[in-house]
Amino acid sequence: MTLDIYKENILDLYKHPLNKGELKNPTHEYTKNNPLCGDEITMQLLITENKIKDVKFSGNACAISMAAASMLTEKIKHMSVDDVKKLNKDDILDLIKIPLSSVRLKCALLSLDVVKGALENES
Repeated sequence: MTLDIYKENILDLYKHPLNKGELKNPTHEYTKNNPLCGDEITMQLLITENKIKDVKFSGNACAISMAAASMLTEKIKHMSVDDVKKLNKDDILDLIKIPLSSVRLKCALLSLDVVKGALENES
């Protein structure tokens, strides 16, 4: 795939994000913002038997943040909590597949920070 296809994917996920919304009974929740650009994302997790049974996100954010949150929520569904805790910057970059400036990298990593914060915050 060319870089343009990945850019189109980011824009599509920005316009039509996967897993955007709210869970009725989340077990874990966390909100964080990126003060550099004003992005804010909330993640809600439903964890049973040490696995992510369901995940939703909400908030207002740029295309990179929204696309990263969308891709990350798809990736972590049905993963064990321990495996989610091991995810890092490289995993997010593998999902995004486009080069990012340092400012945009913070946008892309916001959702990972929020997921890890949610794992520490039971509802």
